[in-house]
Amino acid sequence: MSRRLPEHIDERLRLAGASASPEEVAKLAAYLERLGVWNRRINLTAFKLDDPSDDAIDRLIVEPVLASRYIRPDDQTLLDLGSGGGSPAIPLKLMRPWVRLTMVESRARKAAFLREAVRTSGLMDVTVENERYEQLIDQTELRGRLDLICFRAVRADEELWQVIRACLAPAGRILWFGAPAEALGLPSPFVELARQRLGTAEASWLVVAGRQA
Repeated sequence: MSRRLPEHIDERLRLAGASASPEEVAKLAAYLERLGVWNRRINLTAFKLDDPSDDAIDRLIVEPVLASRYIRPDDQTLLDLGSGGGSPAIPLKLMRPWVRLTMVESRARKAAFLREAVRTSGLMDVTVENERYEQLIDQTELRGRLDLICFRAVRADEELWQVIRACLAPAGRILWFGAPAEALGLPSPFVELARQRLGTAEASWLVVAGRQA
């Protein structure tokens, strides 16, 4: 690992008003380095990670660390839809290790990377499902049970919202990375609970949503 990478991550976190312990920063850096190694072989992210830019670190690491503030001590389950290269899900898990994480990725090679990243990061209570997220609606063990569902770069169409409606617990919440800048796109019965700008990109927002009371 480059000696500069943990320092670079720590610097970007501080500039964003976030923080992580030295141990957490080391684990985040190891994940990013592993992502870079695999990214040379398969397309996991458009960012060049041999020497990660500020934008790459902000998107892949800083944004999930900021979002981890919205995970409560009593949250037990997190489902990540379309997990791709593992961000935001793996950094969220590194910051909130008590949460049981399920990552859903339809592409076999990306799912293989996710399993390797989980193994080498020493993460516990993590499942990688190599299937389309639309198939989750048929899994009775998930219906109405999930405390948190997160997604980024997934089309927010009716199929997505059907899965969320089916799987989210009554008091569960959504973490929508890259949501529109305006309060648009949330179908019934969901309402916005919080909104935070992420990184330096004008159009990059996190929206936290839940069911209307």
